[in-house]
Formats: sequence, C-alpha cells, structure tokens
Amino acid sequence: MKQETKLSTGQQHEQSSETRTEKTTATQFDNAEQLLRYDAEQTPVPPEIARRLNQSVAESPPPRRPWWRRIFV
Repeated sequence: MKQETKLSTGQQHEQSSETRTEKTTATQFDNAEQLLRYDAEQTPVPPEIARRLNQSVAESPPPRRPWWRRIFV
C-alpha cells in the first residue's frame, strides 16, 4: 500500500517555489569559451579515455620549430 502525503495548497506552493529556485540558480558567462572551460572543470574524464589520450600524446612527434627560428636562432 502506498502512503500518500496530502499537502495543503500553501505547502504545495511553497514546495514548488523551492524547487524552482534550486533550478534557476544559473551562472552567466561572457562568452562561449568561459562556458566550455566551466563545463570541462565540472565534468570528470573517464580514466580509460584519459589513459588513451595521454598515450596518444606521448606517441605524437614534437612540433617542428618555426622556419624563422631555424634560420635566425
């Protein structure tokens, strides 16, 4: 048997307004880059993907020096 809780209209209104205030706490960003950085900080990277990414970066060749550095430095 389910237990049903009966709330008065005032209690229902109060409860729904609490839910709305929890959902409406938003952060504003000046540009899309800030939004992406914030999202990246909040989202954990799965360990398997982090391992594969580190392995891929380690296997890639180092970047070439710019032509002007090869000539003048």
